[in-house]
Amino acid sequence: MTKPLIGLYPGTFDPITLGHVDIIKRAVKLVDELVIGVAMHSGKNPLFDLEERQELVKASIADMDEGQRATIRVEPFEGLLMHYAERLKAGVIIRGLRAVSDFEYEFQMVGMNAELNDEIETVFLMADVRYQAIASRLVKEIAVLGGDFEKFVPEAVAAPLKAKLKG
Repeated sequence: MTKPLIGLYPGTFDPITLGHVDIIKRAVKLVDELVIGVAMHSGKNPLFDLEERQELVKASIADMDEGQRATIRVEPFEGLLMHYAERLKAGVIIRGLRAVSDFEYEFQMVGMNAELNDEIETVFLMADVRYQAIASRLVKEIAVLGGDFEKFVPEAVAAPLKAKLKG
């Protein structure tokens, strides 16, 4: 019997966007179990706290087909990504790419991660053309400036983001 392939899709998800959801929908077809690791990243000074980000991720993927191949877990993590992947016994780390600038950063990360543990592969999924311009940072900026950000985020994110910005 082969052991199940565990995939890790890490991110800050502040907030989760339609681009993130697209990567999740495609990643579940590649692994037996997908762990969405919500990073604490206190240095990034997130708008939503860790618990809120986890809940927004869960709400954003709640309507995904039950017939998908993988089971999905959403959980927090802190510290070095490779240490977290090792604790999970992940076989792959899933990363989304939107542009060449993403590739340059991710290329460096893959090299460093391979030095830490060359048994865990990194799999890149290109963002769907519809979502290539979407970044959480830009969504927050559009929302702060009163723009139409709702077309970039799952329905479950729109109201909490509006409420957070009013507060």
